[in-house]
Amino acid sequence: MTIFALSSGMPPAAIAVIRISGIQAAAAIGALAGKLPQPRRASMRTLRDPATDMELDQALVLWFPGPGSATGEDLAELHLHGGRAVVQAVLSALAQCEGLREALPGEFTRRAFENGRIDLSEAEGLADLLFAETEAQRRSAIAMAEGHFSRRVAAWQKELLRISALVEAELDFSDEDDVPDGAVEKVAAMLISLQDELAAELARPSAERLRDGIRVVLAGPPNAGKSTLLNALAGRDAAIVSPLAGTTRDRIEAPVALAGIPFLLMDTAGLRGEGSDEIEHIGIGLTRRAMEDADIILWLGEAQDCPDDERAVPLAAKCDLGGKDEGLKISARTGEGMDQLRTELITRARSLVPRDGEYALNKRQRDALAIVADELSAGICTTDYLVLAEHLRGARSALDQVTGRAGTEEMLDALFGSFCIGK
Repeated sequence: MTIFALSSGMPPAAIAVIRISGIQAAAAIGALAGKLPQPRRASMRTLRDPATDMELDQALVLWFPGPGSATGEDLAELHLHGGRAVVQAVLSALAQCEGLREALPGEFTRRAFENGRIDLSEAEGLADLLFAETEAQRRSAIAMAEGHFSRRVAAWQKELLRISALVEAELDFSDEDDVPDGAVEKVAAMLISLQDELAAELARPSAERLRDGIRVVLAGPPNAGKSTLLNALAGRDAAIVSPLAGTTRDRIEAPVALAGIPFLLMDTAGLRGEGSDEIEHIGIGLTRRAMEDADIILWLGEAQDCPDDERAVPLAAKCDLGGKDEGLKISARTGEGMDQLRTELITRARSLVPRDGEYALNKRQRDALAIVADELSAGICTTDYLVLAEHLRGARSALDQVTGRAGTEEMLDALFGSFCIGK
């Protein structure tokens, strides 16, 4: 079935782009615009309603014959004036064409995947790009969508095939002279080298940190200034500030971007004994769990009570009022030390997110690579080449899951269903 949809932003706009993909795309262009333009060259055409011959718009028409198109099949684009009435009229005319229907969310990208124009990792990168809100998210998503990771996977697949070929040759022809000398040693060296590459890849920052934000937990005793500090860092009144001890009972989250890096700031209940009542006791328990899951802990209590953890940053809060001198001196009220605190957060966060131009692996990709690494580890530990061959097949299968050569329809439906219509 041929699909069509508005692929640009909702009107009104200066220009609206409608895409058509499928075997009836040429016929649809013929019905609305007359003859097809030359491939990949924009041509001005008068669009007319096939049913009434009424003029709809003066538009640029582009024609991309398959398989050399974005979707891998015949594809056309109509660049219209972006008024609501114009867009709706052209969409209505296309709906009357035989063999055409409106596209589902993500259906253009799904066809590109199914026709081999992109693999699953590139599609996931495109999905991340659509939802990117910070500069770091945008850069990482582009790196994934442009196939940087896919090319690495392709190189690993090629290497695994080379190793598998040597193993199969050893199994089939070990008693003949066709197997090169030192093949066993070469296989072992190749396995170890590939395992080292995968270990380095798995040690890279995760996409979840980049997507959800670096988790920064503000912790300390009651009335230490946590809520005031969160509001100052967030640039808005996200938390209630009160001189009453135990005001904050639940975790309060505030997303913020610093230097293009996403952070999730978390105000927490003050830590003191068991709390004055059951609700505060529950809040203290939530604080301790938040500290366990934190990427960075801003400690506003006494230095001797600061967690012995490299994630912790001791702060001498309320420095405008005097008090303790240990830790970074800050005052959320006067702004003293706040620039230094933001610099500290950015410096620590940069070691937790991908560097400029690098991609980040999501959980699905990391889980698949972990299976590959486990299969290689098991293969290195065995001297039985029949067993090794089986482990290599398992590793190749796991890499196929990364690229989408193997997978479930439910997972694909969930991914492409998150795209907007027309993408």
